[in-house]
Amino acid sequence: MGRLDNKVAVITGATSGIGLRTAEVFVAQGAKIVIAGRRAAEGEALAKQLGVNCRFLQTDVTDEAQMKALITLAVDHFGRIDCLFNNAGGPAQTGGIEGLDVDRFDAAMATLVRSVMLGMKHAAPHMKKQGSGSIINNGSIAGHLAGYSSSVVYGAAKAAVIHLTQCVAMELGESGVRVNSISPGAIATGIFGKALGLSVEAADGMAMKMREVFKAAQPIPRAGLPDDIANAAVFFASDESSFVNGTDLVVDGGVIGGRNWSQQQAGYVGLRQMFGTAE
Repeated sequence: MGRLDNKVAVITGATSGIGLRTAEVFVAQGAKIVIAGRRAAEGEALAKQLGVNCRFLQTDVTDEAQMKALITLAVDHFGRIDCLFNNAGGPAQTGGIEGLDVDRFDAAMATLVRSVMLGMKHAAPHMKKQGSGSIINNGSIAGHLAGYSSSVVYGAAKAAVIHLTQCVAMELGESGVRVNSISPGAIATGIFGKALGLSVEAADGMAMKMREVFKAAQPIPRAGLPDDIANAAVFFASDESSFVNGTDLVVDGGVIGGRNWSQQQAGYVGLRQMFGTAE
């Protein structure tokens, strides 16, 4: 028995990173899924790998007609939609406020915020009719605290996603539909390379190296992995979370909890030495 037996889910941004691993885990847990992404070859290959319980539709998540078609495909092919994971995203322009390009700002907001709105808009009628459903939106610790992204635009967009999640949760909860978000911390994926100008293929290839970079970023002494977010998504998609609504689940190994203990203690050692009170 899988935790998602008889569930039908839509997962956006499923051709790499968190979305790809979530697709694999959902099918392993018994779900039927429709996956979306911009890269057709990668999406078709993943659907073939996952078998009859997976369909792929090449989708621009910023386009309303395409997002509506994605949700409709799940309902038409599998008969219903129990879960929507609005995972698709991407990097935003780096640099300070004075150098931001308006077109790039609007494009990032479309990818990171509009897509989430569109997914919820078109999943909601089906879920309300069923009287059940779980919508999961991908936030970020950068949406909680400044300085946790290379882009101020990305942080602002993710803050909008987290609050939009809570607002819609209050509405749809009355119809038995839950809306929650997951805020990843330092997850070893290709998004960091993409943000700094690498090609998609090159950035995805850097994920293993990012594990070493992020080992000391939080109290838990390892980098976050796509599995960590996929498992959180399984919880929200399953009936185990049937009384959880309007919540942002931070999955970051404790990074935004405060200063690491060892760093704090090292600071005290320095102060004692300065004061001449070292033990």
